[in-house]
Amino acid sequence: MNKTARFDPAETGAFEVEAKVGLLATVNPEGLPHISLISSMQAKDPTRLIWGQFSEGQSKLHVRQNPLVGFLIMTLDRNLWRGKALWTHGETQGEDYEMYNQKPMFRYNAYFGIHTVHFMDLVETYGKEGLPFARIVMATLATKAAKDGARSPETERILKPWAEGLFNRMDTLKFLGYIDDEGFPTIVPVIQCQAAGSRRLAFSPIAYGDELAAIRKGMQVAVFGLSLQMEDVLVRGTFLGYDRVRLQRLGVIELEWVYNSMPPTPGQIYPPLELKPVVNF
Repeated sequence: MNKTARFDPAETGAFEVEAKVGLLATVNPEGLPHISLISSMQAKDPTRLIWGQFSEGQSKLHVRQNPLVGFLIMTLDRNLWRGKALWTHGETQGEDYEMYNQKPMFRYNAYFGIHTVHFMDLVETYGKEGLPFARIVMATLATKAAKDGARSPETERILKPWAEGLFNRMDTLKFLGYIDDEGFPTIVPVIQCQAAGSRRLAFSPIAYGDELAAIRKGMQVAVFGLSLQMEDVLVRGTFLGYDRVRLQRLGVIELEWVYNSMPPTPGQIYPPLELKPVVNF
């Protein structure tokens, strides 16, 4: 991919629409990848990105502790822009704050508005990309044919049936995040990724194989699943490497953590958190 530190000004207008997928990859305090849906992300100018915050989630804390981020913007015509950036600061007033709160999504919402605008300096981007549909279809079919052979021998359920079903739906978008050698979180589309039972995910590297080859066995990865109805779930686990499964080459992820990132109450699903009594009223 050709890397540059500037967006093409002729393309940045595509980022301004509200109906798009915007993903922010961050690094948590343990040094692990995290991915959040930030649909308000857009270009401030050719060298800066901005996004509006209306809900509380882990990514908003992560950027203040570690400013290295990865991003992905996908428009409804399935064009992508990806790259790396540095979070610089947040603002609670000003022209960008007013701009966001005048958008129909927030101006006419009775429950929430944008309360903070976050600013990021662009480090690198790769220009407009199109999804490789033919390869994604081949990879999806290969994964579907072989994934049951990658199931874990353990029987304790990790993914709830709903989340397992979300990953197995053909219309679900899936994106993998990992921390690269420079410490930046990186996002790779893995639309072919599917659940191999409730404890593992599997994917064929027919699509995006060159990028997926950078992920080494034993690395911690995150996978974000997003339906067209804007339902989503985030999981994290250990990449077990590639193996030949039912005549197909599959990458396999052993799941260890599941997170509901949907508002109004994002939170950890697995491992289950201990319930604590309310003592302050």
